[in-house]
Order: sequence, then structure tokens, then C-alpha cells
Amino acid sequence: MSGPLAGITVVDLTSMISGPVATMMLADQGADVIKVEPLGGDLVRHLGPNRSGLTATFISANRSKRSLALDLKTDAGMDVLRRLLAGADVFVQNFRPGAIERMGLGEDAVRRIRPDIVYVSISGFGDTGPYAQKRVYDPVIQALSGLAAIQKDGQSGRPRMVRTIIPDKTTALTAAQAITAALFCRERTGEGQHVRLAMLDTMIAYLWPEGMTGYTFVGKEVPGSRAQLAQDLIFETRDGYITTGAVSDAEWAGMCRALDRPEWLEDPRFRTAQDRVVNVAERLALMADVLITGTSAAWLERLDAEGVPCAPVLERHEVFEHEQARVNEAVTEYDHPVAGRIRQPRPAARFDRTPAGMQRHAPVLGEHSREIVAGLGLDADALVDAGVLLAPPP
Repeated sequence: MSGPLAGITVVDLTSMISGPVATMMLADQGADVIKVEPLGGDLVRHLGPNRSGLTATFISANRSKRSLALDLKTDAGMDVLRRLLAGADVFVQNFRPGAIERMGLGEDAVRRIRPDIVYVSISGFGDTGPYAQKRVYDPVIQALSGLAAIQKDGQSGRPRMVRTIIPDKTTALTAAQAITAALFCRERTGEGQHVRLAMLDTMIAYLWPEGMTGYTFVGKEVPGSRAQLAQDLIFETRDGYITTGAVSDAEWAGMCRALDRPEWLEDPRFRTAQDRVVNVAERLALMADVLITGTSAAWLERLDAEGVPCAPVLERHEVFEHEQARVNEAVTEYDHPVAGRIRQPRPAARFDRTPAGMQRHAPVLGEHSREIVAGLGLDADALVDAGVLLAPPP
């Protein structure tokens, strides 16, 4: 294995998105992530178009891992897991609070097996409180964290969901960073610790810098609609859509030149950056009236020439075909032995000495069961015959 986390072993009992994406990042960075699944597999294996037990979402959340399909309701299955934990550096689970303790895998039990393990618990709402035992999916967190309110329609005031699972994926990023921080601390002190992470807490922290900034000064709160600086900077052109915006005085001057509207520079509504924020509705309406009169390519050329931030609004299939994405090698393709030709994003962080990358293809259910239990000195065939282990034929 290559990557900055080579030599780290992660036992991954997570399912769905937030936990699996976090551990996938660690796996791409070289950690040996062993995904422990029930004999029926992670639910994500069954959601969406499926090729031989692999869905697109499962592949994206579980590449670079090994799969161990194990019945943890049996004593033999728990014995396998405990043996695995004895050699692990990190244990990650995202069951609802209390469930992992009932399984006999609470922190105290796991730490008796491996005292210095980094024990990670990911939940929707935290360990206590009125929502702690509620089921959670991404839209619930969008609603509860204020994200849906931030996205509300400007005219009707109706809250809106972001059409991608921002809380799940933001929690994954936060969890991956927290795990590496805990590993770094263990390297210094020799001690593991319990990392607890709630999706709700993650999103409140994530949204605060601009989405909740109006509530920063106690006693001088600004209503959210006034404090929300981010605007819908999508402008229709004669043949499509672009985005463009100007924050600094220099950028605003460039915008006025590009749009051939020098009179806006003298308009008292737009003279300073603060004026332009206060009068944002009028400013964007005027810009929209001009931009609709020309083509996307023509406007982008003029805006670029004036140093104004801008870009075309791409359809999803255009993203990985765009020249900048190609130059960055942001998306790669490879041949999966079961699922055929696969397209995946390259890990975003580049390490010049310990490169990260896809370490192995996304596993079919139980693909590595035999090699994992054999490495523990156990008889895989006997466990398969007992219905404890799911594994492909040798």
C-alpha cells in the first residue's frame, strides 16, 4: 500500500454514506480499511443501478477497501471481529447511540482488546437529547441545521434542500480529518481516544462562517436574511448560463468595463463594497439585464480580460470533460474486474512524497473474507460452512 497512512489498519463498521466516505478517504491515503458488512451487505449495495453486487454509490463510497462479510449475531462472528480489533489502529462505527454497546463493542470493551485504539462514533444528533434515538438521513440534518432555510427561495420564502447530500459528505470530511488528528496525537502520546461526531454539530459549524454569521455578536444579532451574503449568482445569457461576481472595488470596476456600464461606477448605490452588499438586489438585476443580451463565450472572454471572477455553468457530464478538470486529472478511469469500466474522482489532496490514490477496486461482498480470517489464523472454510462468513469460492 502507498500513501501517507500506509501501515494504519482501520476496522470499519459503518454503513450508508458519512462513515464509509470518511474511511474511503483514509483508504485512498493508504490505510488498510477492512469494511465489515453483514451477510446481506451494506444497504448502499442495493440502492441504484447494480452490476454484480456493486452500485455506483457503493463504489464511490467504498473503493480502496477490503470487504469482510460476517454475522456479528454469532459468537464465532464476534470472535473474528475481536481478533481483528486486536491489530487495528482505528475502529469506526455509525450505529445509533447505545446500539454498539448492546452489541458488546462499546469503547470500554474494545479498549480492553486494543488499549491505544482510536475509537470513532458517528451519529446524527449526538449521544443524548430528544433527537438522539431518531433515525436520520441527510434531509433531516439539512432541515434542522438551518441549511434548508439558507437555501430558501428569494421570492416565496419557501425553504429548499440542496440537491446533494451535503451533511453526509461534510461529516465524512470532518471525520477523516478528526481521525488523522487523533492518530497524530497518539503518535505523540501513545494514547488513543474516543472521537465523537454528530452530523448536526458538523453542519452548524460548517454553516457558521457566512450562513449564520449574523448571530455572531450577542445582543446585536442580524436576521439571517440580511446577514446572508451569498447570492444566487447565476445569470442567463443568450445561449446558456454563466456565473460572475465582484467583491473588491477593482473587480467591480472590471465588471463595469466588461459590461460597458461605466455609469455604475458613479452610482451611489454601488460606490463601496458595503453599498454593493446593501443594494445587492438592484445590482444583480441590472447585471442580469445586460448579460442576457450576449452569448456566454463573449461575456466570459470580456470578464476574463478584466480580471473578474467568472465561469460557465456546466452540466454534470461537462464537468469532467472541461479542460481544467482534464489538466488537473481530477477524474480517472479504470477497469473493474466485475463492474467493467469505472470513472472516479482522484483524491483531491496531492502528497508529493506519499501519493494517495485508489489502492484497490471497490470490493464485492465478502471478497476478502478468506484472506482476512486466514491472516487471523482461522479456518475460513469452517466459518463459511457454519454460516458465519460469506466468501467467494477459493
